[in-house]
Amino acid sequence: MLTTTAPAAAETLRGALVKAYNTNPTLAAERANVRAIDENVPIARSQGLPGVNLTSGYTENVLDSAPSITSPDRQLTAATTLSLPVFNGGAVKNSVRAAETRVDAGQLNLRGTEADLFTNVVGAYMDVIRDEAIVSLNEQNVKVLDVNLQASKDRFQVGDLTRTDVAQSDARLAVARSQLQSAQARLISSRESYIRLVGTPPGELEVPPELPNLPADPNAAVDVALKNNPTLLAAQKSRDAAGFDIDVARAGRLPRVSVNVGGNYYNYLESVGTVVGLPNSGSAGTVGVGVTVPLFQGGRPAAQVRQAQERRAQANEQVTETERGVISEARSAYAVWKSSLEVIASSEVAVNANKLSLEGVRAENSVGNRTILDILNAEQELLNSQVTLVTSRRDAYVAGFALLAAMGEAEARDLGLDGGPLYDPVANYKRVRHNIWDFASQPDPAQTGTSTASTPAQGSVVTRPLDPILDAPVEPAVDTGAANPAGGVK
Repeated sequence: MLTTTAPAAAETLRGALVKAYNTNPTLAAERANVRAIDENVPIARSQGLPGVNLTSGYTENVLDSAPSITSPDRQLTAATTLSLPVFNGGAVKNSVRAAETRVDAGQLNLRGTEADLFTNVVGAYMDVIRDEAIVSLNEQNVKVLDVNLQASKDRFQVGDLTRTDVAQSDARLAVARSQLQSAQARLISSRESYIRLVGTPPGELEVPPELPNLPADPNAAVDVALKNNPTLLAAQKSRDAAGFDIDVARAGRLPRVSVNVGGNYYNYLESVGTVVGLPNSGSAGTVGVGVTVPLFQGGRPAAQVRQAQERRAQANEQVTETERGVISEARSAYAVWKSSLEVIASSEVAVNANKLSLEGVRAENSVGNRTILDILNAEQELLNSQVTLVTSRRDAYVAGFALLAAMGEAEARDLGLDGGPLYDPVANYKRVRHNIWDFASQPDPAQTGTSTASTPAQGSVVTRPLDPILDAPVEPAVDTGAANPAGGVK
């Protein structure tokens, strides 16, 4: 479960996931698709239930002929027919089984869509945190280099530095400003992606909590994934449903038996009886058994069976393909997660070492043992290590969550989301599966996904403070040389 404590005005990862769960249109559309799949069960079952039809008609003879029993002036008829299928070669039974199995597959696919959405939300959330940090680091770097440039110009004025030193500082500042612009653009893009998934602007994002239940090794991850991954389980259900489709196709070659009960009523509306002495109305009823034995259908049943068999073969291969993908995803996510943890540890060491190195280079420059270029390179090394650190933090968290998703443990029920009751696809299925009333209806479904047209365009302003390990004071890289005008390298 994802639990964290944050200030009231801050956005947490849990809050972002709850918003996406309740308002994301992709997830809402998949829920509607599952509800539509549910209806295939009563549709299939209806083929084995009695059917009742009522037909009626009224005719008026507009020609001037003598009324007779075969040509009355007026005629009103009505007939009712009830047909009860008794045997259809197992087509209905297997159609219902296939539909029920596809309902299970649809619910599993919904779980997969939910996990994919949450993985994307986590990625977008961490992208914003990463890019905000990178923008802040680049802003900090620009300020440092701007102070450096001013200090270099001052030292050039007193003859302590050369014009080359000033040019190097000026060039490095220009590069830093272009890097800042690129970082700001990436931040804006990340914030817009966040809005697309969550539905609201990110605001100030809190550092997410640690991920639970991560596996000890890739083999353990794969074992859990093969048992719980919803996409793989859905593919297996689709394969099973394709097996029932073969039996449905085979039923097309078998006899069909039905019991038929009918009744009819006629009324000549006084247009015959007064002339020929026959009754003007009457009724009749019939009971019978109908048997249809297909003898020749032009090869259609055999083609349907072969087609269903190939669909089953396709479904088998798709299970294997999905299994391969799940294994690859689990192992890759585990590798990225573990390597990112190692990069985090190394980057923290590098950041602290580069800070000390920069301080040493600045001190050595003040006594003439280091050049301006040495200082600029040390500052760039520090920035690079800081960017690597924030990037690896993002990669580790996203890979860890993707690993949980591959293992089938990154859904709302696993994360303990508390944004209201969780959606239950089984409830709708239970409601409709035995519904046989032709006039049953429901209100038009309300739109769940929210529009983002009214959200403001995102900017690149960062208010989030930097992590202390990333923060560095903005101070001159070189002194002005006033205390030691001849101490520098000319």
